[in-house]
Order: sequence, then C-alpha cells, then structure tokens
Amino acid sequence: PSCKVFFAKDPLKIVRAQGQYMFDEKGEKYLDCINNVAHVGHSHPYVIKAATKQMELLNTNSRFLHDNLVQYAQRLTATLPEKLAVCYFVNSGSEANDLALRLARQYHGHQDVITLENAYHGHVTSVIDISPYKFNQLGEDSKKEFVHVAPSPDIYRGKYREDHPDPASAYAEEVKKIIEETQKNGRKIAAFIAESMQSCGGQVIPPVGYFQKVAEYVRAAGGVFIADEVQVGFGRVGKHFWAFQLQGEDFVPDIVTMGKPIGNGHPMSCVVTTREIAESFGASGLEYFNTFGGNPVSCAIGLAVLEVIEKEDLRGNATRVGNYLLELLAEQKEKHPLVGDIRGVGLFIGVDLVKDQQKRTPATAEALHLIYKLKEHQILLSVDGPHRNVLKFKPPMCFTMEDAKHVVETIDALLTEMEEATGMKTENDASTNAQYKRQTTDGSSQTEGANESISHMNGAACRQESGLYSNKCSVPSERIRT
Repeated sequence: PSCKVFFAKDPLKIVRAQGQYMFDEKGEKYLDCINNVAHVGHSHPYVIKAATKQMELLNTNSRFLHDNLVQYAQRLTATLPEKLAVCYFVNSGSEANDLALRLARQYHGHQDVITLENAYHGHVTSVIDISPYKFNQLGEDSKKEFVHVAPSPDIYRGKYREDHPDPASAYAEEVKKIIEETQKNGRKIAAFIAESMQSCGGQVIPPVGYFQKVAEYVRAAGGVFIADEVQVGFGRVGKHFWAFQLQGEDFVPDIVTMGKPIGNGHPMSCVVTTREIAESFGASGLEYFNTFGGNPVSCAIGLAVLEVIEKEDLRGNATRVGNYLLELLAEQKEKHPLVGDIRGVGLFIGVDLVKDQQKRTPATAEALHLIYKLKEHQILLSVDGPHRNVLKFKPPMCFTMEDAKHVVETIDALLTEMEEATGMKTENDASTNAQYKRQTTDGSSQTEGANESISHMNGAACRQESGLYSNKCSVPSERIRT
C-alpha cells in the first residue's frame, strides 16, 4: 500500500512508448508531459543501439578499467565549469545526493546541513532527513537536530515576493541568520543543498544572485554548496546545459549531483566535485567503490544521451518550444481566474492554480481535478508543490510546438468548463490585468451542477496527491485507500 502509482483511482498500464508519447495495453496514445526521465525521448533508437552494442560485448563491475568510463567522464565534465573535474558514478539521484553529503561532511569534518522548505532530494534515509517535502509528513518532531530549513526562494508565494527590491539578497540573508544561530549553538555547517530549480517544491525559479550570496555565507562557515540537478539538468533550461548556470557565470557549486535524464531511463547517476573535495574524501582512509555505478553499459548510454542532445539541438528545442508554451500559458492567465502564476525556463514550467488571484489561495482540488480530466483527453500531466496546486510541465526534450498548442488548448477548454461549473467569472476584458471574484449562479439546476462539480473536485483532492492516493484527508472511511 505504501507504493504509489500515477492516477491511482484509474491507473494506466503503459506497454510501450516512443518519443513524447506513451501507449497503454489498448493501444491508446497519450502525450507525455511528465517524463523528465526519458530525456531525449522514449525508446530513442540511438540510445538503444548504444546500449545493445555494449551489452553484447561486456557489462561488469566498475572496478575494472574501461574506456567508456573515462570517455564519459571527459564528455560530462566538458559541460561544466573547469573546477568541477572529478566524477563519482552511482545509480540513482538518491544515491548521488547521499554521496554528496558524505563528501561535504568529510571535507571539514562538519555535520549540519541547510536545506530549503519543500525540498526533496531522494528516498534513502540520509536524504529523507534533509527533505522537508518528505519528513514533514512524519510530524513536527521529525526534523533532525543537524538539519536547518531555510525559506524557499519563491517570489510568488514566499516570504519575499516579486515586489521586493532585492529578493535574492533577502532570501540569502535568511540563510546567513541560520548559520549565525547554528554557530551560537556550537554546531558547524557542512553543506547547503538546493535543487537549482525546485521541482517538488512547486517549480520555483530562484531569483538571480541568490546562490552566489548563499555560497559566500556557507563557504565562510566552512561548508560547501551542493547543486542538485537531478530533475533539471542536461539542457532542460535550454540556453544553459545546467540550471545552476541561470544564476550567472560567477556562480560555481562545489558539488553537483545528477540523475534521471542522465541515462534516458537507464538507472545511472553521478556526483561531480572539485579535486580538493575529492582528495579530502580519499584521505579519510575509507575505500569507496560502487558495483554498478559507471559500468560499461551505463557509460555507453550516457555518451549516447549527450550525443543526441547535441545532434538534435534539444537545448535549442527546449528554448523555442518552452518560450512558445510560456506565451500560450500567459494568455490563459489573462483569460482564466484559476490561473495565478506562470513560471519556468525552457521545458521546466509551472502553472500555479488559485481560487483568488489577489489572495493567491491555492486551488488544490481544482488542480487535481484538471489532471484527471486531461488524462481523459490522453494528456499526462502532474501536480505538485506544498499545496498540490502547481501543474508541472517537464516533458521529454523532443516536445514540439504542436504538442504545446494541443495541451494549452485542452487546458483552456477544461478551465472554461470548470469555471462555468463553479461560478468563477472574470469582470475584466481578457486584455487587461484581470481581477476576479467568485460568483454564484442563479437557478437551482445550475447551482446543483456547480455544487456537484465542487464536491467532485474536493473528493479528488483527498484521494490524490500528485496523482497518488493520500491518507491525510477527512473523508468517509470507505473512500480512503491505504
């Protein structure tokens, strides 16, 4: 029961996939807006050929020498700033973040970690401890004493918003305060860790300059900066290969972790760091090896993925299609009172749904209802964020203009249907900055229809969590699955 599936009240059985499409056992085709794992597209023939060719020759423990390992490390580090020069290959994003913590703690012998609100860094014990997205579900006493939580640098819902003169500095000062308080209590900071753009936290794009200031404070305290690129790396932002590069050329993390897209669905991940940190790790006297990490097949696949990104100009595609998708979604914000904020870069985009645009009240039930309706239209999209009200676009990088137009047209029609059912209407022309209010329709049949729709959406909110069942809602016991 603890193992969750997408769309749990009506789950999908997917039997094959190609490009940006997935097919169920009945042959129905679904447009995939979810899979940042199938980075260059499902079942990419070039990647499959590379994997098959190497499998036919050899796959073995990575404690043997093999050219693929060296060649891939060279190709991968060529995409990164020069000082990030040492690779440790592992098998998942969780394992990469676990190893990153070990590297950080060995570096100066410090233990404490600063993380962000709503952060998620993986499912192994060490990274659940630094993932408020997870440990907050266990209750108020679940946070470990060595973990310190800084405000998410969210300029739409956070402490410092878009009207603040310098939100980057304001959010960085919050980290500085945590460091100072920690030091007063006799504790020492080993690391600050953050996704370069928060995914589970609600598609949050940190303000430019935030990472530089945080890194300055953390390094002064003897800690290191870990950039988690597991969900957002490998050109997803388009104009850069890595999302942390959005902060500017003057920002370089001390450790970068990567996974998911690295192998296009093959279980592979990597930690890249500086020679100084790697040498400190080696000086501990504790040998490190990983049975499968960096094996010949994984590295052949990794090389193929890098080659496809370059040959098919997938970064350029992410920029072009992403910008087009943002434009289409911005039009929906002007048109629909349910759309509160559009944010994103490249093919990493969030749509924050609200019940009231001025108060920014999260429209959780409506968001969850919408993804189920989209599924009925054979479009797969997910929701996330602390309020489960943010639509998450992170499709395969081969997503097209036509795909973007199709998705937004369908969302437009569904939002119109939902707003009519619930009585939400705009008072302004779509070309102005809209201000909306909730209105009640007259007539018993319309009112009953609206109530039925609202009831259905509220039920959906209790049954699903990012398309999954949740057992946290107060609904009749027979409606809860645990």
